[in-house]
Parts: sequence; structure tokens; C-alpha cells
Amino acid sequence: MTESASEGTPQTRTFSFAGSFLKSVAALVIVLAGLRAVSDIVGPVFLALVITITLHPIRVWLERRGLRGWLASIIMLIAAYLVLIALAFSLLLSVSQLAALIPQYSDQLLDMVASVGKALSDLGMKPSQVDAITSSFDPGRLLDAVMALLSGGVSLLANLFFLVTLLLFFAFDTDSTRRSLAAVGRERFPGPVDALANFARGTRNYMGVSSSFGLIVAVVDGVVLYVLDVPGAFVWAVLAFVTNFIPNIGFVIGVIPPALIALLDGGTGLMITVIVLYSVINFVIQSMIQPRVVGDAVGLSATLTFLSLVFWTWLVGPVGALLAVPFSLLTKALLVEADPHRHWALALIAGKPQRAGPAISSTPSPSDG
Repeated sequence: MTESASEGTPQTRTFSFAGSFLKSVAALVIVLAGLRAVSDIVGPVFLALVITITLHPIRVWLERRGLRGWLASIIMLIAAYLVLIALAFSLLLSVSQLAALIPQYSDQLLDMVASVGKALSDLGMKPSQVDAITSSFDPGRLLDAVMALLSGGVSLLANLFFLVTLLLFFAFDTDSTRRSLAAVGRERFPGPVDALANFARGTRNYMGVSSSFGLIVAVVDGVVLYVLDVPGAFVWAVLAFVTNFIPNIGFVIGVIPPALIALLDGGTGLMITVIVLYSVINFVIQSMIQPRVVGDAVGLSATLTFLSLVFWTWLVGPVGALLAVPFSLLTKALLVEADPHRHWALALIAGKPQRAGPAISSTPSPSDG
């Protein structure tokens, strides 16, 4: 009797919680180490999955109009290939133009470095320290970095066959997978299946809104840079579109290259004009309008979104930065939404109280998958 009572004491429960926590952390470390070891596979697979999920409404629309399943799969596959080709072509074209643009400003870069070195000397810095700083700003190194980026784009194309094959299988397996998940959800595991349906809906909403607003931002930024006669306007417009998918810091990444080129080409006044216009455009569209359109589809707080950006970039690489939010949505679906006992954490993840009603729909929508 005494021994049984002692098992329920607060101290025993504390040790039990600590043991469970340590086991969970150890399992998480093992899983993360495995994911990082196969990040070259995880990134393309998840990218193909996100593209398939995003384009899935096309298949549903075609099926509702009586189109045969195999024909709907072919049309969906062609749409996915067009998206992939557009992304690869834009990346290679932009980086190639950037590589051709930088050597034209090597003299201006050297003059700027010399001016910085003189200013540091005037402030009392030792000549050896000034030389160490100025020697690190070598236009040749900058060009090498750009060519390395170009090589990275070529390596992306080298993995294109893997992505093409994945999209092929995903396009033709979507219908059977959707129906199988619906059957499994009705018969055995409604919670996990509904959570995956929520992930699919949230991913579609996020990718659709981010693509739409990214295109708007890219067009507006490109027109502004063209009017200001900043070299490489198309390159920076493409960069603005891509960085729109990077939460929180995408705008900062997108504004640095055109501002630097504006400084080298037109001086401080042009650089300030580019920064101010970029800030106004991106603040209004990305910080005021876009979050209202997205609404509660993502369900991630701003802090958690930023941390997810850092985490997934470290774990998966550049693809993790672009798909940080979908990665986090999948994690939330599997670890929180799939278990009704953990729905209390949704309010903490979203950073605001949840509305009344179930967190997850009881029946998956036919269009989810």
C-alpha cells in the first residue's frame, strides 16, 4: 500500500516526466541527424511534394468536368514541369546576368574599397589592419562567389532528372493516395489523416498567396528599377520573387544586391532611393496586405516562423529556407494536430487563442491530398 502510494508522489512524477523528456530529446536528435545526412534527398522530395500539393486543385477541377483520371494526371504533370522549368530557367538566367554584370563595376568597387580604407586610416586604425580589411573586398572573389552560385544552379539542374521522376510518380499516384488516405481516415486513423489534409490545405494557401504576392512585388520592383535605370532590373525582380518565399528576412536579402549596384552605378542618392522605394513597396505588400490575405491558414507565430526559417535552412539547406513554412506545417500536423490530446499547443504555435470549434475537420475534403 505504501509502495503504491509512493509511485504517485510529485517527486516520482517529476522523475517520470524528466525521463520521458530526455527520451524524446534523444529520439529527436537521432531523427534530425538522419534527416541532415540525407538532406540532398529530403529537399528535392519535399519540393516535388509541395509542387504537387499546390497544383492539386487543377486535377480536382478537371475531374469535376468529367475528364479521365489518367488525362488529368498528364495535364497536372505538364503544369508541374512548366513550374519547374520556369524556376530553373529564371535561376540560371539571373545568376548568369549577374556574373556578367559584376566585372563591369570592378573599378568602382576598388575605388570604394580605397575610400573605406582611407576613412579607417583617418579614424586611427593601424595600416596592417586596414590592409587586412580592404584586401578581403576583392572583386575577383565576388565574381568567384557568383560563379559558385551559378555552379549551384547547374547542380540543381543535375538533380532535375530526380525531380522530374518524382513529379511523374506523384502526379499519377495522387488520386489513389488521396482515396486510400480517405479510407484509412474513415476506418482507423481519422486524426492523422485529417492533420495531413490540414497540411495540404495550409500549404496550398501559403504557396498560392506567396506566389501571387511575390509576382506582384517582382513586377513592381522591376518596373521601379527600370525607371531608375538600375542595371540588371530583371535579375533583381526575379530575386524579389524568390525571396518573397523566405519569411521575415526575404526582403532584406532581396534589397541588398540592387542597392549595391545602384551605389556603384549612380552614387549614394540612387542607392537611398532604391532602398526607400523597396522598403515602401515591400512593407505595404508583404507586411500589411499579404498577412491579411493569408489569415489563419498558416497558424504560426512570427517568432516561430523566423525560428523555423533558421532551423530548416540549417537542416536541409537553401530548399529549407524557401520551404520553411511548409516544413513547419507538416511538422505541426504530424506532432500536434494528429493527436487530439496535443491540440492545446496550437494556441501557443499560432501565438493567439484558438477560435471555438474543432482544430481539425472531422472529414477530409475530397480536394485534399
